[in-house]
Amino acid sequence: MKYMCPVCGYSYDPELGDMSIDISPGTAWEDIPDDFACPVCGLGKEAFYSI
Repeated sequence: MKYMCPVCGYSYDPELGDMSIDISPGTAWEDIPDDFACPVCGLGKEAFYSI
C-alpha cells in the first residue's frame, strides 16, 4: 500500500522508502514519526491517504 499527499500528489511507497529524506526502503508508514511532513508541500502525515 502507498500513501499520498492530497495537496501536491507526493506518494510514499514503503517498499522504496525515500532516501532523499533519509527513510530507508522497507520502512512501514506506521514507523514514520507522527511529526513527518510532506517533503514537497509540508502537509502533515495525518492528511495522507492510502492508495
